[in-house]
Amino acid sequence: MSSPISCPDSRDRVGVSRLTVVAALRVLRDEGWIESQQGKGRFVRGRPAMASAKQPRPGQAYLIAPETTSAGEVVEAAAVAASNRIAALLNLAPKIKVFLRRRLISRDGEPTEIVSVWVPLALSEGADLTSADPLPQGLRDHLQSRKGVRFDHVVEQITARMPATDEAKQLGMPKNTLLLAVYGAVPDASGTALAVVEVLLPADRHERENAYPTA
Repeated sequence: MSSPISCPDSRDRVGVSRLTVVAALRVLRDEGWIESQQGKGRFVRGRPAMASAKQPRPGQAYLIAPETTSAGEVVEAAAVAASNRIAALLNLAPKIKVFLRRRLISRDGEPTEIVSVWVPLALSEGADLTSADPLPQGLRDHLQSRKGVRFDHVVEQITARMPATDEAKQLGMPKNTLLLAVYGAVPDASGTALAVVEVLLPADRHERENAYPTA
């Protein structure tokens, strides 16, 4: 194990106050870069144990990030009949009309994922979601600024399935390759469903890593 980190007379050593050094060490500890041991001091970890846990999950990332930050095209933006899964996640009756915005995302010129967002029709009215141009804001901020709603959290589900014919064609998938389907149901603070985001990931091109404490 490496030598412990000390708090020297920091005004002489690095030109900042001791309180600043202590605060910085607290941030490093909270982010997993160092660990504290009672009576021994603070020790540098080989890598931040929880760094990957702070990365946005797929559904969250596409709700927050502006569409302009990812290359892709809008392949559908229209009112559609909700499937049983989407209707259940939105707390709506099956086959009821909802608004769907779907994009095919590309990286290095190759299609890599399909991102779909469903919202109740009432929430889509006047929200400028039909444009083929990428949104300059993430969907969360876009709907918040136009409809006054606030997303509270995301309930995520991950399933694996075979792709539909059109999905396999859009993604250029070889035969017998599974899709990872990540669904995120997004309610407000009262529990009212506001949106469902689905990210379709060809299993041969993606892998997920997560980190979490053992305690």
